[in-house]
Amino acid sequence: MNIDNLSFSSNSVLSDPFEWVYELEEIGYTGWEMVQEGSQCITSENRHRIEEVLETTNLYLTMHMPFSDMNIAGLNPGIHAEVLRQMKNYLTLASDLVEIAVVHPGYMSPYGGKIPEKAWEMNIRSIQELCDTADEYGISMAVENMPDFPKIFGKEPEEMLRMLSDIDRDNVGMTLDVGHANTTAMLEGFLDKCINKIIHVHIHDNMGKRDEHLPTGSGTVNWEYVKKGLEKYKGRMVTELSDLEEGRKSIEFLKQL
Repeated sequence: MNIDNLSFSSNSVLSDPFEWVYELEEIGYTGWEMVQEGSQCITSENRHRIEEVLETTNLYLTMHMPFSDMNIAGLNPGIHAEVLRQMKNYLTLASDLVEIAVVHPGYMSPYGGKIPEKAWEMNIRSIQELCDTADEYGISMAVENMPDFPKIFGKEPEEMLRMLSDIDRDNVGMTLDVGHANTTAMLEGFLDKCINKIIHVHIHDNMGKRDEHLPTGSGTVNWEYVKKGLEKYKGRMVTELSDLEEGRKSIEFLKQL
């Protein structure tokens, strides 16, 4: 696997992220995926600190859109409008800082589960709106496959392909989340069927039952198959872990593949 394009991401960081981001290059990372959760959220007040990171390091920046309390397939008009407003605001704030923004598909609420076709349509329309906003800034949206959660879209390769087809935008592709695919026992299917749609990759491990975000090599992911499946992939790979020490462990494992 080509780990030259390896980024670090963590949504577990609750402290100031600008203290640890400067350690990434020393560990062996060449990029940082900024998660729009908690202290990592880009704002007009802290944007200058992100610019400073990019000016004083060689790190490549990507962005993960918020997902806590966010449902782009939600059918409550007021809440849904606020979800999209916040996401579009992050795209605007990061407009000249990133080229890829990762987004989670939506999920069916109790009401949405009664009319799943409406929830699907809202999910598609929401990502289309995000793509249109992102396109104004030269950003590509990378829709992520989901773990084995109930009533969430994007758990299966065929559904992801249908989603991307329905979205029908030139600036949309797929984020392959290796750990998520392992929880649904569909990792090989995603690599075999969706490889031409993959523009971004998340890597972490688990024991195949739940989304644990373990260091690579600590679970049941078939990393040899991942290596083979991504042999021609040239984009970014992002480890999604709890802390920098897990990042070190993951890099050492990936070097030995």
